[in-house]
Amino acid sequence: MTDDTATDGAGGTTAGDADDAWLARLREMRAEKDEFLASDPQSPLDPALRDDFDGLDYFDPDPAYRVEADVTVHEDPETTELTVRNGTAERFHRVATLSFALPNAEGERVEASLEALRAEGSAALFLPFRDKTTGQQTYDGGRYMDLHPEGDLGEVDAVTLDFNLAYTPFCAFSDAFACPLPPTENWLEVAVPAGERDPDLPGGD
Repeated sequence: MTDDTATDGAGGTTAGDADDAWLARLREMRAEKDEFLASDPQSPLDPALRDDFDGLDYFDPDPAYRVEADVTVHEDPETTELTVRNGTAERFHRVATLSFALPNAEGERVEASLEALRAEGSAALFLPFRDKTTGQQTYDGGRYMDLHPEGDLGEVDAVTLDFNLAYTPFCAFSDAFACPLPPTENWLEVAVPAGERDPDLPGGD
């Protein structure tokens, strides 16, 4: 199980301290992402746009979208091909199903799940998804999350999914990139107002 429980004993970490540390790290990561896009040679932004780029649009940090997900590992992972925006396909293995609950518009918890995918030779889990913000407040091709579980996934009961880390694929910034589209089983039936918004790029409409 993941352990996000804080203690308030002498010398312990309080829940407030843990929340403050999470928020500080989230803001740090967002600043690093903006700096990467603005100045790194590997940035997907057109160099002509970088001088006027003043950062991505983000939803406000919300711990309600940092949830614990139960892990069901697939002992014999199926191979699936995800359609790529340019019309080709990219192959992944369905290695696990992650089950969790998210708040809906009324604040009620709604059960949901995502298929965790793994590319050949990769250790990371790839979670492409759509939700009710897709094509409105967020990129119309969906968003991504990455997980890097420690050790053998089969020995993990649960992982923490932080939708505040949901990010926009590079194909939203440049036609030079071709990005896999989320499979239908990763289309969430609730809005997830967390993570990156649809990028408002310099010179855009």
